[in-house]
Amino acid sequence: MTGYYDLVLGLIPLALAGITGVLTGVASLELTTAIPLASLVAVGLIGHAMFVRAPVDSPPTAAATSEPLQAAD
Repeated sequence: MTGYYDLVLGLIPLALAGITGVLTGVASLELTTAIPLASLVAVGLIGHAMFVRAPVDSPPTAAATSEPLQAAD
């Protein structure tokens, strides 16, 4: 099953190549202008994956441990 981070990894090169192609073809921008503009979108995807939906470990639950919990004396 593909998760959020798999989609982000797929969208990074797709956004870079696709937006560059659209900007050079439709908007008639030079390649030296289109690539930095498209890379802003790719960097935005990376930033969103790292800071907005950061990969965090879930804390272990009491049911996940095999040993029973002991009360402190």
